[in-house]
Amino acid sequence: MKYLIAFASIFSLLLAGHAASGAEVTRPNIVFILADDLGWADTTLYGQTKYYRTPNLERLAQRGMLFTHAYSASPLCSPTRASILTGQNPARIGITAPTCHVPEVRLTASVRPTANATSKSLICDSATRFNTNYVTLAERLKAAGYATGHFGKWHLGPEPYSPLQQGFDVDVPHWAGPGPAGSYVAPWKFKDFDADPGEPNQHIEDRMAKEAVKFMEQHKDGPFFLNYWMFSVHAPFDAKKSLIEKYRQRTDPQDAQRSPTYAAMVESMDDAVGTLLDTLDRLGIADKTAVVFYADNGGNMYNEIDGTTPTSNRPLRGGKATMWEGGIRVPAIVNWPGLTKAGTRSEAMIQSTDFYPTILSLLKLSPTPNHPIDGVNIVNALRGDAFERGPMFTYFPHQTKVPDWLPPSVSVHRGDWKLIRLLHQGEDGAHAYELHNLREDQGETNNLAKGQPALVKELDALIEKFLADTKAVVPGRNPAYDPKASSGPAATKKAKQAAAGNSSIPGWSTSRFAALSVSGEEWQIVSTGNDPWVATRDLPAKAKGPFTLRLRMKSNATGEGRVYYTDAAKPGFNKEQSVALTVLHDGEWHDYKVELPAEKLTSLRLDPASGKGEIRIGSLELSDAAGKLVKAWKHK
Repeated sequence: MKYLIAFASIFSLLLAGHAASGAEVTRPNIVFILADDLGWADTTLYGQTKYYRTPNLERLAQRGMLFTHAYSASPLCSPTRASILTGQNPARIGITAPTCHVPEVRLTASVRPTANATSKSLICDSATRFNTNYVTLAERLKAAGYATGHFGKWHLGPEPYSPLQQGFDVDVPHWAGPGPAGSYVAPWKFKDFDADPGEPNQHIEDRMAKEAVKFMEQHKDGPFFLNYWMFSVHAPFDAKKSLIEKYRQRTDPQDAQRSPTYAAMVESMDDAVGTLLDTLDRLGIADKTAVVFYADNGGNMYNEIDGTTPTSNRPLRGGKATMWEGGIRVPAIVNWPGLTKAGTRSEAMIQSTDFYPTILSLLKLSPTPNHPIDGVNIVNALRGDAFERGPMFTYFPHQTKVPDWLPPSVSVHRGDWKLIRLLHQGEDGAHAYELHNLREDQGETNNLAKGQPALVKELDALIEKFLADTKAVVPGRNPAYDPKASSGPAATKKAKQAAAGNSSIPGWSTSRFAALSVSGEEWQIVSTGNDPWVATRDLPAKAKGPFTLRLRMKSNATGEGRVYYTDAAKPGFNKEQSVALTVLHDGEWHDYKVELPAEKLTSLRLDPASGKGEIRIGSLELSDAAGKLVKAWKHK
């Protein structure tokens, strides 16, 4: 809880700021829609997709201003969410990774004192909770007379760090996890939050939009702040069956965007936007309601669904969890009645940190004492006037071994230029650099750093000042780094293992939330939570199903299990081709039998848990329709 005296001082400042204006302040309702993992190329707004359909986002863009160069404050979700609520950069907040659902409570970031000999830099641990000492945007608006409601994903910490402790009157479904509970399509696994009666297969965004509509109807006389942070289009990848089939019929296998499941997820997301717009029109309050649409980071390029990555961010490079443009440039629309002009387009560079100071400025609310703001006021950009925001910074001090990954780094955008400082990745522990002119090379294919040493030095000085100003916790050089450990046969073996995720077993790959290895005569899966799957394509090509999978396993993790399978007709893992596996996480050995109704098998995925812990597998065998053993994986 905030201290009462602090609240009193803030409230008095708000009143003083209001009185000083000398006139009644027009305070519109505010609807802030944040999509999860929606890439810059995932909508029809920028002409980059022929596959997805987002007519309601186009409708919103026709009412307001579309931004072509909008950025998240981080290539991953939780840091960006904290930046929206505070106007501060994740470097200052300390939440630099999406770890706010883990059991360990850390309110500050830290650096580990040691690291593996193959790592050039030390390891940074993110804060895992959004400290309630921050005065959030919701608290500022609530003190100014707004009704405040949060709907959808939070991922900044469970109670006592939930929306209800951060300025929101309402929080639905009051869920602290990184994605929807279990599935997008009911039945869900939210506590005390089920599908509407009579809709057993209800989509979570349909339900969230309904809940948001109720909130708007209740507070239609305003002002209200509706914070709708969608679960879409984050994993797990599933959608309405009818929509998946619709997009399957129009899939072009040569298109970089070709996942019908993901396309269906995008449509349901867009439908929810349409529901909110329809409600504003029906209630007659569209002309006094500001609507912001944004995304928390770039599109997902490292998971697999329907035999491909969920999406493609082309022509941008990289995606979610990378510092390339594909990881941080996002779709953005702002419709602020009386300020933005309908159907306009802006090339102004904006960031998620900018909404906090901008909204306070438009509402004539004075800044909170002792609350540094890293974002800038973008009112001039919203008017369509000349606007130059100055340098913009992104800080991501983590190693995420995703495709096209970058080591721990920090970047600065200034005008057309972008400099990425790769922390301690150069010779003898020095920094390495990537310099790109985004107007000439938006795909970031040509590193100009060597040919522009003066510009690198100038932009790097801005980075240094930013890190000092924000008091960022920065990983230093790893004194145990050994170049020999990073080259030669051992490194080649490690690289092959990295390509399989965290698996040391040939033929098997893992998610980034699991490590698979041999321990004695058993397989050991170490789960860090979220989605700790292991998968293989090492399957008998001529065997005929249906198949039976038998496994002997013990676990001290948590969560329900599931076995996914694919065939030639449907090569991507999806919920329709999966079987629930009730795992007993009691630390004892149990035998499990799973029936797989497939004629042929092309790949197999075991999701033994969803929580943190250790799973051991003593045997894993596959039998065909006749009961004949067709595959047994050896565990030594």
